[in-house]
Amino acid sequence: MTEYASSGLFGLLTPQANTTAEPEIHRLCPPGMVGLTARMVSTKATMDDRLLEYVDRLAETVSQFANAPLGAVALACTGMSYIVPADSERAALDRIEQNRGYPVITAAASILAALKTLAAHRVGILSPYGDPLHGQGMRFWADQGLEIVRAERLAGNDSDFHPIYGMGSDAATRGVRALGHEGLDVILILGTGLPTLRTLLDFEGKPVPILTPNLAVMWRTALALSGEPPSRAGLEPWLTGAGWADRFETVRPANA
Repeated sequence: MTEYASSGLFGLLTPQANTTAEPEIHRLCPPGMVGLTARMVSTKATMDDRLLEYVDRLAETVSQFANAPLGAVALACTGMSYIVPADSERAALDRIEQNRGYPVITAAASILAALKTLAAHRVGILSPYGDPLHGQGMRFWADQGLEIVRAERLAGNDSDFHPIYGMGSDAATRGVRALGHEGLDVILILGTGLPTLRTLLDFEGKPVPILTPNLAVMWRTALALSGEPPSRAGLEPWLTGAGWADRFETVRPANA
């Protein structure tokens, strides 16, 4: 352990221009757990090519942590799992885990673990992705055996520095309202770059749980650091904000 990480130190990997994953995960992070961030970088022109290069360079990216005493690495990039063949992604993760001795926890796998813990099968999906990543994402989740009852898409502003990262949590809130909850076990908001913490608190206690990639990957990383098994009782405080709302309120804009 280190001075500021009495409950565990973890690495956090985010896409290079993502302005949301790091601050959200740091606010979700339980006291005593500390994340060190490394950026996944690529100069490729298209999103698909960048995501593929992130995987190709994953071991190089993790090497930025050198011999820091990490207990896990959290990979906050859901889109990577949509386009990279599952066996290729797993091979890249296995190589790091074998060489480094700690697990690499992806956002997509964390969502699936949370859905299993909730015994959730019928999902409504809120997607901030443009084409073709939206279609790739829908196929990925359907291939995991989920029944996608409804999907609602958010449209970003192409004049922003990034069509997803430039959105606010008000976009997610409007999308959840439009999606509704009838016939759903859970609502899944996609995209680690879409701000969602305010949305999660706005809908706390509503008819169905709401999951996001950042919440799921931090929950599963915390389990890896603590050695606790997944359980619905353990997941509930994450879903309701009981474990992190106070940390979010300290940075909530005054007019929010």
